[in-house]
Amino acid sequence: MFVQTIEGRTSDPAGVKRQLERWKAELMRDAPGYLGSTAGVTADGTAFVMARFESEADAKANAARPEQSAWWEETAKHFDGDPTFHDSSDVEELMGGGSDDAGFVQVMIGRVTDRSRLREVDASMAEVLPRHRPDLIGAIRAWQPDGTAVEVAYFTSEAEARAGEGRERPDDVAAAFAEFQSLVPDMRFLDLGEPILVSP
Repeated sequence: MFVQTIEGRTSDPAGVKRQLERWKAELMRDAPGYLGSTAGVTADGTAFVMARFESEADAKANAARPEQSAWWEETAKHFDGDPTFHDSSDVEELMGGGSDDAGFVQVMIGRVTDRSRLREVDASMAEVLPRHRPDLIGAIRAWQPDGTAVEVAYFTSEAEARAGEGRERPDDVAAAFAEFQSLVPDMRFLDLGEPILVSP
């Protein structure tokens, strides 16, 4: 899998959302190797998109389409300044990966101090999370060359996610969460309360 992410500020979230819906209606069908995307705008005006392709070659072929270039030229007008782009072929699917059934999506971005240890923490959390956090239904993590991870987590709903966060954690779950946070000390969160989830 190959992933492209876009993040930028917008004072016109409705315009960004219209363009995302337009891409789904008009451009998705002919996008080579397109697997799906997750997008949305946070309450404070940060727009985020993660698009998934079968390969980097497919993503480049999509970007080269004239209709894609025209769409992006129009979409860029709805951003305040230039958004940030990142590409990655170093991608992990956690708990089955993304889900179009999600009613809430949380993006977590931060540099990981010890990736091998994080892999061990992931394995321990995979055993306990299904019973403790049934609201979490999957995640995708894309790695950047400097060790920054962009993790997109999918939840049944925001209300259930907040309730899950507030529940008292058993000792094993609390320990796993604490170590996860210690491995990503400067994590940023983007909450997408109305995610746009697209699959071909």
